[in-house]
Amino acid sequence: MRQEIQEAIEVLRSGDPTGTDRVLELIQQTVFSFSMKVCGHREDAEDTSQEVLFKATEHLPKLEDPGVLTTWLYTVAKNACLMRRRKSKSAPKEMLSLEELMPDRQELEALEQSVPDSPEHSLLREEEADRVRQAVLRIPPHYRLILVLHDMEELLTEDVAAITGLTENAVRVRLHRARLFVRKELAHSGTPSVPPKTSRKLTRKSNGSRSESCRKMFAALSDYLDEKLDDSLCADLEKHLSGCVPCQTFVQDLKLTIREIKSYKSESLDRHAAAAIRRIVLQKYEAALKRSKSPSQR
Repeated sequence: MRQEIQEAIEVLRSGDPTGTDRVLELIQQTVFSFSMKVCGHREDAEDTSQEVLFKATEHLPKLEDPGVLTTWLYTVAKNACLMRRRKSKSAPKEMLSLEELMPDRQELEALEQSVPDSPEHSLLREEEADRVRQAVLRIPPHYRLILVLHDMEELLTEDVAAITGLTENAVRVRLHRARLFVRKELAHSGTPSVPPKTSRKLTRKSNGSRSESCRKMFAALSDYLDEKLDDSLCADLEKHLSGCVPCQTFVQDLKLTIREIKSYKSESLDRHAAAAIRRIVLQKYEAALKRSKSPSQR
């Protein structure tokens, strides 16, 4: 869970009336950041954050358990953002095939010659924030939403399932494919995802094929990295990795991709414009709060 949402929940639980503006500010920041990652356009993100903020004026006074704020907030923001989403001209087909996202033996061997933890590689990663943003926006929308909620907004799988209406298994499948998509996009655009290690030569010839054990490893890789894989399956995967150097390197490369995704920071709202909007919203919130405390009218 994002720090902003955790703080908003704590302020709501404290019952401090002076903290209302702070709660609205935290909601505003969160929704704008989320919308920038999902929608990709500043104007859409600004409109979405303003719409959700106004809806919060009616919802927050009725909120009995602040802990449910996360689910409500992202569900409303998701619906508002997707209504405005503009389809990218370079958007890929709607479904992602695991087979197409898996590297062939040639790519694995190229990765084997890289040095993923070198200082040069870290520097390249730090300079590629825009490439990460573009790669995320090229993911088909229903996969992108899962990636943003889980890896960028730091929500648990069960929370993402509640927000999207999917099963937890479906969330994990889409998350894995979205991560592999971003890794592939970064590997094939601009500078290489890892710098070449020229001091080594390929130790085996590439036949463009993958073994069945490699296929099983790739299919379960996100669950393995997130420590959600069954113990017996985890043991099988680690046994395969111990004898497959290219797959070991691929795992490291995917780890670096996930690290980039999670560390990506979107643009922020203009501070003065955001404050002006909150002043208007705060008036509506206080009016809604008074209505919620007055006897119901028949």
